Amino acid sequence: MSPPPSDRRPGRPGAGNPAPDPAYGGPAWRAQGGDEALAFVESPVQLLNVLEWAHASGQDPDRLTLVVLSPLDPMSRGQLRRMAELARGEGVEVRWEEARGGTAAPLATVRGLAPRLRAAARIVIGDPFSRYVQLLLALSRARDLVVVDDGTATVEFLAQLARGERLVRWHRRGGRRGARELLLAPVSAAARRRLTPGEGNPRIEVFSAMPVDAAPEGLALTRNTLAWTRARFGPPRLTGGADLVGTSLVETGVVDEDRYRDAVRALVRAHGVTRYFAHRRESAAKLRHLTDGTGLEVVRPDLPLELTARRGPTGRTLLSFPSTVVHTLPLALAGTGVRIAVLDIDPEWLTGHASPRAQGFLSGVTSSARAAHRLTSVPLNP
Repeated sequence: MSPPPSDRRPGRPGAGNPAPDPAYGGPAWRAQGGDEALAFVESPVQLLNVLEWAHASGQDPDRLTLVVLSPLDPMSRGQLRRMAELARGEGVEVRWEEARGGTAAPLATVRGLAPRLRAAARIVIGDPFSRYVQLLLALSRARDLVVVDDGTATVEFLAQLARGERLVRWHRRGGRRGARELLLAPVSAAARRRLTPGEGNPRIEVFSAMPVDAAPEGLALTRNTLAWTRARFGPPRLTGGADLVGTSLVETGVVDEDRYRDAVRALVRAHGVTRYFAHRRESAAKLRHLTDGTGLEVVRPDLPLELTARRGPTGRTLLSFPSTVVHTLPLALAGTGVRIAVLDIDPEWLTGHASPRAQGFLSGVTSSARAAHRLTSVPLNP
C-alpha cells in the first residue's frame, strides 16, 4: 500500500520495530490479490487498524472496500473523515453510510450493502459487540472473518468467546436485560456462533496489539505492530514536560467526575503536565472544568492518538490512565525516546453504576501494559 501524498514519510525497515511476540503468529493467511474484502468500521481507531491489517496481510487495496457506519457525535465523525482521506490515499474505496440518520437509515443501509456482503470473500470488523455489525454478519457468506482492534474491548471479546458467554461490553452493568437487548438477543447469539471457530464456520483471525490470555481453539491471532503508522508518520519532534492522555471513563459512567478532575489537577501540579489530549467522547463541559485554574492546554486531536503522537510535537513523557493506548503507543512510538507511564484507577473513584468487573478489568489493562512494554507507574503525588 502506497502512502498518501500529503502524509508520505520515508519508511525505515527494522528501525524502532518491536521484537516479535511469540504468543502471536504471522498473518493467519496471506490475503489473495483477487479476493474482495469488505470492512465495517464505526470509530477512527477501527479504521486505523483496518489499514494496519491491510498493510500487514498484503491485502490489495484495490480489492478492499471500507464501509464507515457513521456515528452521531461530531468528534468521532471528524476523525473518521480525516481517516477516510488517508484510506483513499492508500487506494482503498471508502463508502460513507449515514447508518444512524433516522429510523429508516438502518434498513436502507443494510439493503444497500446486501450485494457487497454476499460477494465479499473476506469480512473485516472492528467491533464484534456492535448490534449493527452483528446484523450485517448474518447476511454474509464470507469464508474469512477478521476482527481488528477496537481497543481494550478486543480482550473482553476473546475472553467471552473462550468462555462461551454472550457478547456484552465490559463496562455494562450486570443484571436484567432491557427490551431492546431481549429483542436483539437472537442476532447477538447468531453472531457469536459465527465468530466461534468450528466446522462449517468461516476462518477467524483476530488482528490485535492487545495482550491475549484466552482465545478459543482454532482462532488465529496475528500481532498488530502498527507498522503502517511507523512507516507513514514521524518520528515526532519532542517537547519538554509531560502530556496527559484523557479518558472517557467518566462519560461511560465508570469513574466519578469530581474524583477524575481532582486526579488530573494533582498530575498537573506533581508532574508538570502542560497538555491534555482529549478523548473524542469527552464532554466540552468536563474539559472546561479540567482547565479551570490549571493552565492546562486541552488538545482535541483530529486523528487517533497513535497518529497524532507519531506526527508530533509530543512530550518526552506521556501519562495515561487505563486505556488501549498504554498498549498501542509503545508500539507507535518505539525508538523515539518518548517515555510512557501508566496511572492506576483508585477503586474509590468508581461510581455506583460501574460494572462489578470494572476495577479488575482496568487494573488488568495497566498491569499487562507494564509487563508487555515495561512501562513505569506514576503516582498522583510523588
